[in-house]
Amino acid sequence: MPAAYLQSRRFIRISGPDAEHFLQNLITTDVSSLAAGEARPGALLTPQGKILFDFMVWRQGDAFVLETEAVQQEALARRLTMYKLRAPVEIQSLPEEGVTVLWGDEASSAGVEDARFSKSGIRLLRLAGQAVGNLVRGDYDLLRVQAGVAASGIDYGLQDAFPHDVLMDLNGGLSFRKGCYVGQEVVSRMQHRGTARRRLVQIEAKEALPPSGTDITAGGKPVGTLGTVSGHFGLAIVRTDRVGAAVASDTPLLAGDIVVTTELPAWSGLSLPTDDEAGS
Repeated sequence: MPAAYLQSRRFIRISGPDAEHFLQNLITTDVSSLAAGEARPGALLTPQGKILFDFMVWRQGDAFVLETEAVQQEALARRLTMYKLRAPVEIQSLPEEGVTVLWGDEASSAGVEDARFSKSGIRLLRLAGQAVGNLVRGDYDLLRVQAGVAASGIDYGLQDAFPHDVLMDLNGGLSFRKGCYVGQEVVSRMQHRGTARRRLVQIEAKEALPPSGTDITAGGKPVGTLGTVSGHFGLAIVRTDRVGAAVASDTPLLAGDIVVTTELPAWSGLSLPTDDEAGS
């Protein structure tokens, strides 16, 4: 089965009798409804509602595991400890390095299933450490593009993006039904007022795309920035109102000097604003 080893991933374990309550009142994910064997995206936000840390979260018995990037691990553990106060919770940075992701019809039942990929009909499992066996090296970046799954550090910068920008409001990473958590007031206001203008889109070109970080423009004006690139395909966070206006006026979208098309992930149920909506 296709697989990839993501060496830069690390783990934090949250345990203790108050672990679920602690996380439920702090992060964006509704952990109370998190089923065993399921991994959901999540974030710890700034008070202004932007993503300060991002991670995957799943249950491990009565505890929870957060999977994040190595560069975030210790800072995230310190921030969680700062919020812990006297709660009966233990926060532990685990020694395991990296995660193996496996996908396809033959993916075994071991590991936890990534809810972000499930949205697009892809079964992808996450296993701590480097798995061995009859695995075929797969193009994980291309799979993320096809599934509309963003990654911090390449598709968006921490403290620069709202959860709506990377579709957390739609992929199980952002709850509007549970109680307050850090940044909740801002993202709830965005949700109820429909003010999210930046969204993750899938990019396609008839030739190889330029490098990540290349501006995407319409009529010489920036509409977004190219993130993950895999050959002719990529991801970008764009201003959907500006892209919608460009499409309505037949203005080409360019990544550098390469003509591209954009599409919101089908599973999102979103569409580009009409010309009238884009101008409102």
